[in-house]
Amino acid sequence: MNVSLLDLKPQNGALEAELRGAFDRVLRSGHFILGPEVEKFERALAEFTGAKYALGISSGTDAILLALMALGIGPGDEVLCPTFTFFATAGCVARVGATPVLVEACPVCFNLDLADAQRKITAQTRAILPVHLFGQAADMDGVLALAARNHLRVIEDAAQAMGATYRDRQVGTLGDFGTFSFFPTKNLGALGDAGALVTNNAALYERAKIMRMHGMDPKYHHAVIGGNFRLDALQAALLAVKLPHFNGYTEARRRNAALYAERLAALPGVAMARAEDCGCVNAGASGREARLVLPIAYPHNGHIWNQYTLRVVGAGRREALRAHLTAKGIGSEIYYPVPLHEQVCFAHLGYQPEDFPVAHRLAGEVISLPIYPELPRDHLETVCDAIGEFLKK
Repeated sequence: MNVSLLDLKPQNGALEAELRGAFDRVLRSGHFILGPEVEKFERALAEFTGAKYALGISSGTDAILLALMALGIGPGDEVLCPTFTFFATAGCVARVGATPVLVEACPVCFNLDLADAQRKITAQTRAILPVHLFGQAADMDGVLALAARNHLRVIEDAAQAMGATYRDRQVGTLGDFGTFSFFPTKNLGALGDAGALVTNNAALYERAKIMRMHGMDPKYHHAVIGGNFRLDALQAALLAVKLPHFNGYTEARRRNAALYAERLAALPGVAMARAEDCGCVNAGASGREARLVLPIAYPHNGHIWNQYTLRVVGAGRREALRAHLTAKGIGSEIYYPVPLHEQVCFAHLGYQPEDFPVAHRLAGEVISLPIYPELPRDHLETVCDAIGEFLKK
């Protein structure tokens, strides 16, 4: 049996008639960029997240870039962001001319280590950019307290975490800006590139809205420099079809995560990560290291499981497991094999692998399993059986 890491066809196929209807409506309208479809989706997104304002953006990456630009962050400024994340987070900081100051990771939730962030604040630090990695919120109480003490702006990178909650509040709505990605593989996926920016600050909303279209207000008058960050009407219309189904998708992902935890935790050599191990390189169980460590959701978080990411302990063991799964026809992925401090384009920042022992180790241990909402139960069982066979070796 072949088990795909992700299969978009069942979800989109179930909505084919509605998606085609949205396409036909946009086609007939002749309005293809911004306009009524985008405004309708923005209102729905603001209501869903609880944010006062939402802006449709061309991509999740552009949403981060626009947030930084709207906050006036640029050359001479430093921005704290995790080293264990997708490239866009720090890449956008560099693109506005600021310096990404990379921060260590937590081995339990994979999000940024606040103690390390505190140590790296300087007179040039202007903002902190936490990432809600894999669908679980970072410690936003800690982030916001750190920001308040040091007069920092907060941009939440919620590209993988729309719908996730922190103490019953939606991620993305806690800082100055929240950014979302609707790349097709995300929990709410467009049929192409798309993203969003949310805020509760009216002035920031108006500034970002102007900068979304080259800083133009009124037409052909430019008081500020912006960019072309506009959302296509078609993507907004398609996303508006899928948004009412989002909670159902989330429940299915949570159900799959619970089934993985139940089945895999029963295998020898497997342990659940423990919240008390946060900040400890050797997160394991009962004072010893497990061969395989399962992810957890903190009790105060509503995890939306954009990925289900294991840690495979032992040199070369992760690669061996992935090869075993591939031989069985089971898809998997490594998010992320090279942390940002080890990327060639950031070599000028002067970091060494040993500067981030947790992130360096995670990069050699993590592997993500199929968890998409439409994953058949027998496919999930097949994945668990294959892991059980691997652990017997």
